[in-house]
Amino acid sequence: MNNKLMHYAPLSCLALLLAGCSVGPDYHGAPPLPVSAKFARLPNTGVSTGQVQSHWWLAFNDDRLNQLITKAMEHNPDLDIARARLLESRASLAGDRAQQLPKLDASGALVRAKLPDSAGLSTDNPINLYSSGLDASWELDLFGQQRRTTEAGQAQQQASEASLADTQVAIAAEVANNYLQLCGAQEKLANLQQNLELQQQMLTLTRQRQARGASNDSDVNRLETQFENSQAEIPNQRAEINGYKDQLAFLSGLTPGSLDKLLSGAVQLPAQPEKVDVGDPLDLLRRRPDVRNAERKLAASTATVGEHVADLYPKVTLRGILGFSSDSSSQVFDHANQSWLLIPMLQWNILDFGRIRSQINVAKAQRDEAEAQWHKTVLDALRDANSSLSRYGEQRQTLANYLNVEQTAGRDQKLMQQRYSAGVASLIDVLDTQRTELTASQNRIQSQTDLALDYVALQKSLGLGWQS
Repeated sequence: MNNKLMHYAPLSCLALLLAGCSVGPDYHGAPPLPVSAKFARLPNTGVSTGQVQSHWWLAFNDDRLNQLITKAMEHNPDLDIARARLLESRASLAGDRAQQLPKLDASGALVRAKLPDSAGLSTDNPINLYSSGLDASWELDLFGQQRRTTEAGQAQQQASEASLADTQVAIAAEVANNYLQLCGAQEKLANLQQNLELQQQMLTLTRQRQARGASNDSDVNRLETQFENSQAEIPNQRAEINGYKDQLAFLSGLTPGSLDKLLSGAVQLPAQPEKVDVGDPLDLLRRRPDVRNAERKLAASTATVGEHVADLYPKVTLRGILGFSSDSSSQVFDHANQSWLLIPMLQWNILDFGRIRSQINVAKAQRDEAEAQWHKTVLDALRDANSSLSRYGEQRQTLANYLNVEQTAGRDQKLMQQRYSAGVASLIDVLDTQRTELTASQNRIQSQTDLALDYVALQKSLGLGWQS
């Protein structure tokens, strides 16, 4: 039994030697932060703390919006860049892992040489020399430098994954923003055109009254001025609509005009969901890609500290050479033509005048910077979410007020039109009520657009919209 133990002792020692240890600080996660169980700016109505929906845009029930976001997720240039960076980080990690394994090189050569006749060779001249060999080397990771490198590379890859997810969140929100603003601009244009028709009818009626002597030139001039001012707003509105269409095409990786057919026709703003689920702050921090990205960069910088600390310790490399050579190709691999060499190498930077210590201090400072950046990202995420919640809640109330104003202005305009037709109200009164109703309608449309944009901003602040 003892003999058997003695037989396996060298193997056990070698296993322990190869396992080694990893010097430097171990990463135990980001430092804890006191986070409340509920958002501080949670509105009283319109939101709940239920489970959030990752594909939040589905709540609009708008097929065109769904198509646009799908196109952008597949072909957006920024997402293509983020995907390429992720592939780069994965390839780099594969290289870091391969550094921990032995290296083996194979070689072979044929040498044909003509020596001087005066050499008095008894063999054939010219002569042939065949050689082949294997060259192996393995740096033993005694103090975990290569393991720390791999640890940092893995964290960097995960940071790239989070960066891709963060880009997806931003692209989904930007597509929705431009689409909703397009819908709002188209609805404003339709409202302007409708009011322009009413003004045209009013102008025709007033000219008829002028011909009968019931209206004067001043009334006609006022109506013509109002009509021309309304006409002047339409070209700018159309240009704004085309700008949103071109931006949506760009976000989908397409040229301007490519989506005109899909986006053609008058479009109203999609209906707002009655209630929005927002979860809680802890879920937010676990879900937001930018927070995960900052945390993974903190992990990578912590591993980099250990990578530099390992330079203080010796490095052991095992190197072996096995070769065969002969002047006959059929006898190259004969045992008699074999040669080998085993070289254990020890390298230790005993005196470097503080260079390694300086690199360690730099890595530690970078690690502290990464922790401060993570802290800032967390605070910014919480601020962003609470501000978005506050704006969304207040905008809901603003829209309710504008809806009441529009309804009142509409009733007032119809009443004044009846009074004017009956001859008991002046044209000035009619024009004032028309302007009031137009302004109220435009304000209501803008408020609806703002509420939709605030909804998108809220979803973005919650870190929603990314796909694995």
